Formats: sequence, structure tokens, C-alpha cells
Amino acid sequence: MPPPVQRRRWRETSEKEQTMSHSDHFAVIYCRVSSKKQTEDGNGLDSQETTCREYAERKGYRVLRVFSDDLSGKTEQRDGLKEMVAFLKKRRSGTKVIIDDLNRLARSVRTHFAIRDAIGKAGGKLESPKRIFADDPEEDILEVIEAAFAGEHRRKNAEQTLTRMRARCLNGYWCLALPLGYKYYKVKGQGALIQRDEPKATIIQNALESFACGQLQTQAEVARFLQSHPDFPRTRHGRVTDDQAHNILTNPLYAGYVHVPRWDVSLRPGHHPALIDYETFRKIERRLASKDKIPERSNRDTDFALRGAVVCGHCGTRLTSCWAKGSHARYPYYHCREKGCVAYGRSIPRDRIEGEFEALLKTLQPSRDLFAMTHKAFRILWQEQIDNACERKRHLKGEVKRIEQEIDQLVSRVVGASSETLIQAYERRIQELEQSKAEHTDMLANCGRPAMDFDTAFRTAMAFFSNPYKLWVSGLADHKKLVLKLAFSRPLEYVRESGFRTPLTSSPFTILSGFSGEGRGMAHPERFERPTLRFVV
Repeated sequence: MPPPVQRRRWRETSEKEQTMSHSDHFAVIYCRVSSKKQTEDGNGLDSQETTCREYAERKGYRVLRVFSDDLSGKTEQRDGLKEMVAFLKKRRSGTKVIIDDLNRLARSVRTHFAIRDAIGKAGGKLESPKRIFADDPEEDILEVIEAAFAGEHRRKNAEQTLTRMRARCLNGYWCLALPLGYKYYKVKGQGALIQRDEPKATIIQNALESFACGQLQTQAEVARFLQSHPDFPRTRHGRVTDDQAHNILTNPLYAGYVHVPRWDVSLRPGHHPALIDYETFRKIERRLASKDKIPERSNRDTDFALRGAVVCGHCGTRLTSCWAKGSHARYPYYHCREKGCVAYGRSIPRDRIEGEFEALLKTLQPSRDLFAMTHKAFRILWQEQIDNACERKRHLKGEVKRIEQEIDQLVSRVVGASSETLIQAYERRIQELEQSKAEHTDMLANCGRPAMDFDTAFRTAMAFFSNPYKLWVSGLADHKKLVLKLAFSRPLEYVRESGFRTPLTSSPFTILSGFSGEGRGMAHPERFERPTLRFVV
């Protein structure tokens, strides 16, 4: 088959032939299929054109042009149709418009008559090898009936397609537009399934896991992370938007589940590979609902490492920062921006506050003897967790069974309920239980299966906990952000007159301090004293 450009040239006659004296022996052909996929995978346009050319040859017509569209017959806004009407207007009356069948012209009564009027006003006369058209379509009752039947057939096809697609989603198969990171492939006996589309799938997986663990704090940071990868697709403006990041973070398909609310398809396991587990997806949902985030700022990483991570000890507002212009140079300061606060407008030199923070980090370094003790204790705890896996699995199976029973009871109540308010309440509860069931099922699948062996996990964790100060002074902005997010469970409080208040360290540091023989001394509530916070064996 010749390429599209060559085919178009072959269909058209010469300009000289088109400007010949007009008579009833000239015609154009119009073909239509419902979608671009039919154009690429099928031969509907070619078969229609062949049938129309045979008809034109029998009638002795010279075909001037062939026009085609790949849109629904419901609408009359088609490029090929508009081009054909414009072509007819340039010629005198008498040009035949040949179509394969009436439903190729339109799939709606209103659209059919609108196109018929447009062709008639442009000087064209409609013909088909399968029927004879009257000059006035309203005089031919059969044409009206056929146009109505074509519209009803289109509606039935659309309804059947939606019903089949919904049934497929109910069975756990995704059949809608694919999100980024997946692609379709055909399996004999199962139809079209979806699989990972690399490298986009790995990029999205890293973004989701980074947001779940707090390495990426906001949707904007996720968007910038995705945009930093040249292989990730962008909008026509050359960027990844926050809305795209939000859609990725909130799509349960990446967790291996199918959920289509507009078709009343509740959350259910899907027959496709997941990029993350459902527990990670739930962490993402909780982090999106939480407002306690440290936003990434363009100048925080380079000039003010603590911006967004330290709050005023008087009012709890996050300290902001700026460069103040002096008589001879510019000076960096942190300050509270909350009007009405006793510390409002009172600057804190950057070197002072960051110096005290580095001194604080030095105290979070446990001794070597404590590491040896911790290694033994953690190994015992690790083995206990593995031994308790069977009991936890049994408990999770019981929870899943209980949830399924409760769902069945609610479904029975919905069937017998007559109040619309009561039915909606039951449906909301069923949706909550389906979500809980999915979470318990995912936990059951991963229960008792560690991601890595104990020695590898211990070395990886202790590489950070052994000396967070060393990571901080490495000079890399990413390392400083990692220290702020992993070492402390909430923003640090700072009072200009007395310094840092007692920080609330993250759970690992709290656990490590619990293994020391004498415990960790607590700082005075109004000031952090460096000698008091240390690990003692």
C-alpha cells in the first residue's frame, strides 16, 4: 500500500481536470471510521473507498477527490467533512458525493440532516451504492428511520462498551487510559494487560518511595524530581506540573490496585505489577493529609541550611532568613517573622545558630562499645520479629476474614434498605472496609519477609547514626537535608537569648540512648546544654 502522501496524490486528479466544464460525471468520495485506532489497525477507509470507486466506475463518474475522517459520527465538526464542503462550494452544482453507507455520513438524526443540508447548499448530491437518496430527506421516511437507527446503534455500542469495560475493571483488569509508567501488551485468552514501562516506571517508583519516607516533602519537590530526569515526559511547555505529581501520588494503580469511582468500582487487587506496596501508598496518603512539612527553598540549600527546620521558641513560627546589607558587606541572619512575637524583628547571626546546631549534632554520636551492645540487642529483636511473623500472619488473616464478613453484612443491608441516606452511609462504610481490607492483604503478603538481611540493614542504618555530624559537614546540600529529616522528629525550637531547647530526636536515636547504662541526661527545658546530651555506656 502506498504511503498516505502518495495515496492522497493518487486520489486527486490534475488541476486541469478539476477546472474542466462541470457536468454530472464528476464526483467526490467521503469515508469515515470512528477512531484513529481503526485507521491504524484496520482497513475500513480503504474498503469504503474501494466500494465507492467501483460504484463511480459503474455510473461513469470521474472521481476528483477522496475525503476521510476518523471521528465519531455524532459530531459534524470534522476536518475532512469541512474540507469536502469547501471543495464543493468552489464548483458548480452537480458534483456527486458518494458514501459507502448512510451511517458513514452520521450517527445521529440531527447531525445527518445538518450534513445533508450543508452538502445540498454547497451544490453536491448524495449517492450510495446501497440506497437511493431523495432530494429532500424529510420526504423519505426510510432515510429518517435509518438515520435514527444509526444513532440508536451508536448509543447501544457506547453503552455496551462501557458495560464491558466496567466488568473488566471489576475483575481487576485496567482498561482505561494508561498512567505514566505502564504500557499495554496482549496476552492470549486475557486480552490487553499492562506492564511496567521503563525507564518511566523506575523513576516514578523512586519518586513515590522518596515521598513516602520524607526525602521529598511536597508535591512541588516530586514534580522537580521527575523533571530532573531527561527520560521522563513533559508537557508541551517543557515541564512537569504539580498536578501531574499529585495524580501520580494519589493513583492506587501504582500500588497494584484498581479503583474507578465514577463507575462505582471499589478498590480491588489488580492483575498488573505494582510499583510500590499498598502500605507505602497509605503512607503517601497520610503525608499528603499532613501539614507538617519542610518545604524546599531555592536559597535554603546553599546559604541557609536550617531554613524551614527551626522554629521560634516563643511563638512556634518557622524562622526565615535573609542577607542584610551593612556599610562594608552583606551579612546573613535568621529571624522570626511573626508580628506580635517578642522576638519579632530581632535577627540571629547565621554563624551563631548554625554553630550551635553543629555542636548539637556532635552530641548525637554513640560510643563504639554502645554500637557493639546495640548490634547484639538488635539481632535478638530481629530474630524475635521473624519468630512472631507466623502469629502476625494468623492475626492478619483473621482481620481480613472479619472485614469480609462485615462487608457481606453491609451489602445485605443495602439490598434491603429503602432510605437513600441509609444506603449512602452503608456504601461509604463498605468503601472504607474495602480500603482496610486492601491494606491488611498487602501487609499479609509482606509479613515475615525482610527486605534485606540483618547485617546489611544494620550497617546501612548505623552508617548514618554513628556520626550525623560528619554527614552534615560534608558540604553537600542533599546530605544536610537528609540529616534534618532523619535525625529529628519535628522542627527544632530556638530562643535567641538562650539557644536551642531540648530537641525531640527521631526514634532510632531515642532507642540507641535507651541502651546506654546510665541513660541520657535531659537538658534544661529553657536551654540546650552541650555536656548533658551524650551517650554513656
